[in-house]
Amino acid sequence: MSLPSASDIAISVEDLEVTYRTNVDRAPTLKSLVLRRGRGARVHEIEAIRRVSLEIPRGSVTGVIGSNGAGKTTLMRTIAGIIPPTAGKVTVRGDVTAMLSMGVGFRTDLSGRDNIRLGGLASGLSREEIEVATEHVIDFAELRDFIDLPVRTYSAGMRGRLAFSVATQASPDILLVDEALSAGDARFKRRAAERIEQLCAGSSTVLLVSHGLASITSMCDRAVWLDKGEVRKSGSPENVVAAYTDSVGESASAPTSSEDL
Repeated sequence: MSLPSASDIAISVEDLEVTYRTNVDRAPTLKSLVLRRGRGARVHEIEAIRRVSLEIPRGSVTGVIGSNGAGKTTLMRTIAGIIPPTAGKVTVRGDVTAMLSMGVGFRTDLSGRDNIRLGGLASGLSREEIEVATEHVIDFAELRDFIDLPVRTYSAGMRGRLAFSVATQASPDILLVDEALSAGDARFKRRAAERIEQLCAGSSTVLLVSHGLASITSMCDRAVWLDKGEVRKSGSPENVVAAYTDSVGESASAPTSSEDL
């Protein structure tokens, strides 16, 4: 079997390392400041990602799993260009749309309709294109009765549906999704899964972080298990999920959570 060429790889991660530096004395007292004068603050380093290497094929749906603090969100933010690598290299071939936190980027004082339009303007769409896209987003998010209310009045599920609908409307080259599907109900999750399949049929590449292991096995064609910033296993979703659940002693219906590094 021949190895994939560079043009077949949407995301390449080579020996990636990401280290956070945090101040140990987060709330120092006046006495500690005086005693430590001239010596500087004590700094603690956290190795969030440790020599991770991955290749994500173009047009694939790759799931990333692991416990809280495994480094999943740090990996996604580094691929998105939000966090710079401490060492190693990330190569992304194509435009990236990232859903890394529900509702981030929304103007909560504005209506859902106004937020959709602002997103369209930021993407360089024409006025006519924005109006067409707005109607598609409203229908997909099933927010017709609420779209002219301020986003601050939306529930987490409503914000999640709106964010997913906005992010996937333009058929991005690469879509990074961090726990987005956990905010919707079962019906919306099915529709979102269908939308991801449509994106991949059009050669979009999806990288999905989720604690919902059933979603990983049903939606993804590849999976990666991160543990303490390192890749423990990669391959078929069934094999990776089985290895993970054997390790942590949980079932495939483990509760979802978005808490992570």
